Amino acid sequence: MTTENRTPHPVRQLRLVVETEDYDAALTFYRDVLGLVEREVIPSEGDARITILEAGRATLELSNPAQVRMIDQVEADGRPSAKIRVAFEVEDAETATGALVKAGGTLLAEPRETPWRSLNSRLSGPAGLQITLFQELDPPAEPAEGPATDSP
Repeated sequence: MTTENRTPHPVRQLRLVVETEDYDAALTFYRDVLGLVEREVIPSEGDARITILEAGRATLELSNPAQVRMIDQVEADGRPSAKIRVAFEVEDAETATGALVKAGGTLLAEPRETPWRSLNSRLSGPAGLQITLFQELDPPAEPAEGPATDSP
């Protein structure tokens, strides 16, 4: 990217704002079970509540409809994803998926290996969010060079 293509004031943070009817259940699900870090609780008047949770590095993934259909086929047996789907990278997709289901998430697709070498599952979570959990897998082992031998 050349300097003339850069914006004079680059974005410093991506914040996804989600309205939830059951604030406590959503906070438990995303903070206590999924493990997002509580960064700030902002005091408000009356019964208004807000908690800022940190999810590590934020990215914005833009995909055209053909790519979304392909991801839906690989990740969820063709079950269409929501227009906005939140993906969280986790250390252990199977364990995290089970914990989120126990915490009230609805399993849409069991963890499965994708062609791009990640283990992905899909759930419906509190506040109407559709969630992908993904665990990056090690690259496949390279085959050994030369003829195979049986050496003692």
